[in-house]
Amino acid sequence: MRRKENKMKNYTITVNGNIYDVVVEEGASTGAPVAAKAPAAPKAAPKAPAAAAAPAAGGAAGSVKIEAGAAGKVFKIEAKAGQAVKRGDAVVILEAMKMEIPVVAPQDGTVASINVSVGDAVEAGALLATMN
Repeated sequence: MRRKENKMKNYTITVNGNIYDVVVEEGASTGAPVAAKAPAAPKAAPKAPAAAAAPAAGGAAGSVKIEAGAAGKVFKIEAKAGQAVKRGDAVVILEAMKMEIPVVAPQDGTVASINVSVGDAVEAGALLATMN
């Protein structure tokens, strides 16, 4: 009997903004599991453009960006422009996979702008708010 040669194919897959290089073996028809190589370290994905929403009234953009850590939907806005916040205070709450994910202030300061509205769909890395 002649054994069919298995071929390897390389693919690039993007999952939640992370890019992975994977290798897939073709021709494995035994039904047995095929050992997978450890995934390569994720490549840096380009930042998603900010949502097309105007900054909240009352201020220009601040120098500190608050960005979405994951794709999701804006569930609630906890802070408003001009409000003082402490490091770790929730500014925006995203909903992803039926979980609420707080996006927090990276440092003490004042919220300069809120760049999204409740119900907006955002990608990972999208600009949600700014602060000074």
